[in-house]
Amino acid sequence: MAFLSEKPPFNVKNPVFCGILANTLLSTVPGISGAGPTPEKTLLTPILDAELIATGNVTSHPFKPNTPTGCPTPSSITRAMIALMGIEPLFVNAGLHQTPTVPCYDLYGSVGEDPRLRDAVPHARILFNQGESLGKFLTHASDLLVIGECVPGGTTTALCVLRALGYEASVSSSFIENPVSIKEEICSKTLARITADKVSEPLDIVRYTGDPMMPVAAGMIKSYTGNILLAGGTQMLSVAALAKAMGMTPPAVVTTTYVRDDPTANIDHIASRIGVPMYYVDPGFGTLGHTGLARYCIGEVKEGFGAGGAMCLAYLMGYSEETIRERILSTAKACS
Repeated sequence: MAFLSEKPPFNVKNPVFCGILANTLLSTVPGISGAGPTPEKTLLTPILDAELIATGNVTSHPFKPNTPTGCPTPSSITRAMIALMGIEPLFVNAGLHQTPTVPCYDLYGSVGEDPRLRDAVPHARILFNQGESLGKFLTHASDLLVIGECVPGGTTTALCVLRALGYEASVSSSFIENPVSIKEEICSKTLARITADKVSEPLDIVRYTGDPMMPVAAGMIKSYTGNILLAGGTQMLSVAALAKAMGMTPPAVVTTTYVRDDPTANIDHIASRIGVPMYYVDPGFGTLGHTGLARYCIGEVKEGFGAGGAMCLAYLMGYSEETIRERILSTAKACS
């Protein structure tokens, strides 16, 4: 397969890579998320990933940016692309458990709650309005907005939102073995709340069962007038579905072939139902000679923090597939 499945129909001169940071307490449910050494420490992951992307190092905590099996985190891939392009990422704090260690555009949101028990994002409409304001600002600063995210546990909130919006969705996972049964149990209990309370308005669905990233991204989509790429897999498809339900034209989504090829997810089906173009990056990690990166090819990690979108952006900015792959490899070795 080609490095990029298809070239988006626009040129890029002045892009912004925006990473929306948030937490959901669902990431602390044992077995849900592999984005951290323990369930509790997944609450630190967005901050540490942003630190790595911004500075090239994780210094605030003694964690290595690799999974226990030596697989480099997606943030190291995004870091490689940001450094290669020489652009500064924009981080947005939509609702973090702790204070970030790098500069962020702070929306003063709160951590997403467990949707089985209570409303997950009580201030969803406020976050949507704040995202809309940010999108207006970025319209005057760029011609392409690439929106990525770091929300451990976010594929589970994505599953709940997509199902509540009427999509027969199956979502991916950072684990090789997708914890489908745990996600389905959470989704079932959450949808029961939504059904009992007869919730149907899109932002109310997010209020009940989403995470803080979703309304922020949807608000940015509403107001940004340039081209947009949603950088991610099923989490960004939930944002696209939300935008469509709110009467907007959802933007294209770009992710890796590792997400597309996940047999436990149906990303192409969801995208087709929503009606959004999908672009896939195939970085060929199995041929780089790095055992950790090769684990992406067997289904570990797959995607995260806009890694697929960052690689796509570098390609659109004129960097060759070889240059992109070499920079990723050198960054992965440096982070080992």
